[in-house]
Amino acid sequence: MLAESGGYTPLPGEQTLYQSPPRTTLSLQTSHRHPPSESYSQQCKSGVVYLTNRRMIYLPVTPTPAFQSFAVPILNVTDSRVTAPWFGANKWEAIIQPVQGGGIPPQHAELDLVMEFKEGGAFDFASIFERLKERLKQAVDIARESGGDGVEDGTRGVGGVNMNNVHLEDLPAYEESRQHTRVPDPLPSPPMERPTTSGASADGPVVAAPQPISPQRSSAQTSPQQESFQPPSEPPPGYEEVQRNSIVDELERQLRDDPWRDEARR
Repeated sequence: MLAESGGYTPLPGEQTLYQSPPRTTLSLQTSHRHPPSESYSQQCKSGVVYLTNRRMIYLPVTPTPAFQSFAVPILNVTDSRVTAPWFGANKWEAIIQPVQGGGIPPQHAELDLVMEFKEGGAFDFASIFERLKERLKQAVDIARESGGDGVEDGTRGVGGVNMNNVHLEDLPAYEESRQHTRVPDPLPSPPMERPTTSGASADGPVVAAPQPISPQRSSAQTSPQQESFQPPSEPPPGYEEVQRNSIVDELERQLRDDPWRDEARR
């Protein structure tokens, strides 16, 4: 997979979507659940990571006989995330599933992968990776629902998907077309009055409930008799007796309170 002029040899239809700065580290090892006798570990202090539409590739700046390159298919990477420590560069962590015959012992079903971007680029790499993985996973799911045969060759991946035909560009933003007139939204219909039944039986006529009349409306809807009302010209019954009693009470009160009456008695 290594090219003579440097870099990697691309597969048919493979495109490079991201390339990191050269000071990117890689740590590949088994989880802590395995005993030390079955552990697997690879370390590299400086290298370049490539992200393509098919896989993730890491090439060390100074290859060694024990470690010359590393590659993993995109869909074999799970639980990826970016961590930002208080001190040091940002890191990208994930769990990978090695492929058969890839140089990793077969007893290791999962490996912990950590890449440290010392010259930046961790968030850009993570953003492109997540978007790419989502597109590839969606294409594989659609192929499986339509009866994919699962053939894997130079251009087909999991589920018989032609990875070269997967659309990787962002969908265009929605813009309102001015060629057609937009139909206005319909106005909400007024609530319907719930009818109430009157009478002893349910088979009687249906009568709508009366609407409450506001004070302004009731004052405006007065009858002609109320508008032509005139006060009576004669006093009400017992009016003269009440007036006479009131005058007598007032005279008695004045006589009680008159000081000259006491002087005349003396």
